[in-house]
Amino acid sequence: MDDLDKFVDNLQTEIFEEAKQELGEKGFDRWRNPKFNGKMENPDGHASVTGDCGDTMEIYLKFENSRVCKASYFTNGCASSAISGSFAAQLTLGKDPDEITDITAQTVLDTIGRLPDNDLHCATLAAKTVQEALNNYMMGKG
Repeated sequence: MDDLDKFVDNLQTEIFEEAKQELGEKGFDRWRNPKFNGKMENPDGHASVTGDCGDTMEIYLKFENSRVCKASYFTNGCASSAISGSFAAQLTLGKDPDEITDITAQTVLDTIGRLPDNDLHCATLAAKTVQEALNNYMMGKG
């Protein structure tokens, strides 16, 4: 291994350790191994919300027997937005509309464990997008 390879390996290790400190174990793991990421064809409920920070979050919900059977998210934002969207989508699975209304920024944050102080708004963006996607679903049923 030459000096450059060693430097790059050490730098990556340093970056990962710093990210683990900022995001916590669950957040770091989800950042490295994304789940529920991607746009969904023909969702029953969908929302796209742009936060004050400029990040846009999309949530897609598919219902079966009045419960979410499939959920996904998409964001053009930072790691904290992606982590928040991923956990927010996960939180909807198996839930009915009444249960989904209970998903708040605090619920998302509690599920992740922690986010950097400057990124706490990402959990708010994810929860707001879930609620908009639910509203979209409910309007379509009416």
